[in-house]
Amino acid sequence: MSGLISSLSLVFPSYNETENLQRLLELVAEVVPLFVEDFEVIVVNDGSRDETFEVLKRLQAEHPWLYVRHHETNLGYGTAVKTGLLSATKEYLFFSDADLQFDLYYLGCLLPHLRHHVAVFGYRAPRVDPWIRKVNAWLWRALINRLFDLNVRDLDCAFKVFHRDLLKIVGRVESKGAVFSTELLLRLKLAGHAWLEIPVRHLPRPAGSSTGASPRVILRAFKELFRFYSRYRRGTL
Repeated sequence: MSGLISSLSLVFPSYNETENLQRLLELVAEVVPLFVEDFEVIVVNDGSRDETFEVLKRLQAEHPWLYVRHHETNLGYGTAVKTGLLSATKEYLFFSDADLQFDLYYLGCLLPHLRHHVAVFGYRAPRVDPWIRKVNAWLWRALINRLFDLNVRDLDCAFKVFHRDLLKIVGRVESKGAVFSTELLLRLKLAGHAWLEIPVRHLPRPAGSSTGASPRVILRAFKELFRFYSRYRRGTL
């Protein structure tokens, strides 16, 4: 199946993922050449407090296609994704998480659709997370779809690929945290772009811990959503 697309940049934001990085890059080396020969991987260390940055620098010696971007402090998920995407040099761009919760082989399910779609996004089928995260995600998605009429199946699924022509829209995204995907999709919609959603396999987190369900992160997300919605209603996006 190699040659589905001309070239691909893979972006992985990373915060305290020391235990997962080596296996992640082993999977990239195993899977990605099946679908595209010309690729690069950009891992963005978003101010990790563990040994993430040191591990990445060591792994660079093993993988010539690996590039590391480093934030001295934690700037937020959206900022980390944006840093990686704006550093990309290839024709197509993909971003996912570094926590190994997605089956990378499903990249092969998304790429063929780029012949007819400028953007293809995964949705978790089924989602493998604790019940409280599933409930939070359902409520968040329902709220976002109601506020912005996006009609998205899995708003924050971190398994997205698109053509680099959309980078000009990525560059306008101002949300630094959990609202990043919401703002990106809304800006795509307002610019007249459609996307296709494809089911992808979701996996249990093998190591480390997620911060997405913590009260502090949830509160920050709602504050960011309120600010973004206010700008949207005022027409100042």
